[in-house]
Amino acid sequence: MRFILFIILVILLTSIGEQFLPWWMIAVVPFGISLFMNMKGGTSFLAGFIGIASFWFVAVLMKDIPNDHILSGRMAVLFHLSDYGLLIFVVALLGGIVGGLSAWSGALLRK
Repeated sequence: MRFILFIILVILLTSIGEQFLPWWMIAVVPFGISLFMNMKGGTSFLAGFIGIASFWFVAVLMKDIPNDHILSGRMAVLFHLSDYGLLIFVVALLGGIVGGLSAWSGALLRK
């Protein structure tokens, strides 16, 4: 139950924080939540990863779909990726890694 609550809190607080604060709030929010919730390191990493990856995936799609994937298609060509879908996946994966590592750091600091 705490695992799902952790993921929901990460998504909600990150979406609120991204409206007013810089992009690197994806690292601060899971760190802070993990610091206050008593979870093990691996569990907090997975929850932070899933929370931030799903948030970034939805946020990118909300920006990308209205403009018919123009910018993401051009960025995919720039990074030598096959299509814009792979770029969106890579962006969500990198965001998830950052969120997971920051949540893991918060759990280890609490320990």
